[in-house]
Amino acid sequence: MHRIVFLDRGTIGPRIRVRRPAFEAEWAEFERTGAGEAAQRLAGATIAIVNKVPLRRETLEQLPDLRLIAVAATGTDCIDKDCCRERGIVVANIRGYATHTVPEHVFGLILALRRSLLAYRDDVKRGAWQAADQFCFFDHPINDLSGSRIGIIGEGALGQGVADLARAFGMKVMFAAHKGATGLGPLYTPFAEVLETSDVITLHCPLLPQTRGLIGIDEFRQMRRRPVLVNAARGGLVVEEDLEQALDEGLIAGAAFDVAASEPPPADGVLMRLLARPNFLLTPHIAWASDEARQALAEQLIDNIENFVKGAATNVVHGAF
Repeated sequence: MHRIVFLDRGTIGPRIRVRRPAFEAEWAEFERTGAGEAAQRLAGATIAIVNKVPLRRETLEQLPDLRLIAVAATGTDCIDKDCCRERGIVVANIRGYATHTVPEHVFGLILALRRSLLAYRDDVKRGAWQAADQFCFFDHPINDLSGSRIGIIGEGALGQGVADLARAFGMKVMFAAHKGATGLGPLYTPFAEVLETSDVITLHCPLLPQTRGLIGIDEFRQMRRRPVLVNAARGGLVVEEDLEQALDEGLIAGAAFDVAASEPPPADGVLMRLLARPNFLLTPHIAWASDEARQALAEQLIDNIENFVKGAATNVVHGAF
């Protein structure tokens, strides 16, 4: 009989129903699990469910019974996939569940920045409307999306969803070629050209060794149109200290992040310092998290487990098995 252990059930939220698989199994779940607790809690487990709990080699080597890691997310950077491949552990992830919720959140962030909504809200709260003594005031820039250029870094389902909304707003869409790559076809605009000509840049690529620190001060200095930068992908894609410098020097008009290099970010960290600025917005990694998307994720998660047990594994992560 399979033993299934969900290490961080709390990451799905209490309103979301996670059904039990349609086969006999022992089920155990924990709201959250520290990295040092994973091996003990997974002892005897054949199937592990994780969202963000790291499963590195030193943990996996203590789990001889483990056969499947069902990741309750798309990103699998918390899993040592090389070790899984060596040990015959299948890694399956979630796909296609956030194609509406992430693009909608991204455009909420884009609109907030392009129309200076935070700055105007703060001004109204402190009485600036009354002080203006007229029906409106214009203390901060207000820019249309129509006719502007959006550079999308990451051409997967989420990037494509953002592109669909951008076209509906009348924006010119550019998909960035992979940094340093050429000859990728007509879908792509050279990476440097995207940096130089975009009014909005939004990140939708995975965090890999080759994408870590993708945007740093050198890239910010190439952003000639002072775009707004949105990151709803992974925190490590942008060098946070360089983001602060870019805002200090006016290299970009603003930034909105839904992710951080360390989550939650330290109270004295860069992103928390930036919250004092009217052109920076930070949300707590919730772009993916509409109720509808989380329920779809939960259903797909159990489908992946059932399909694995049937011998027809789905959503197997390339390079893991």
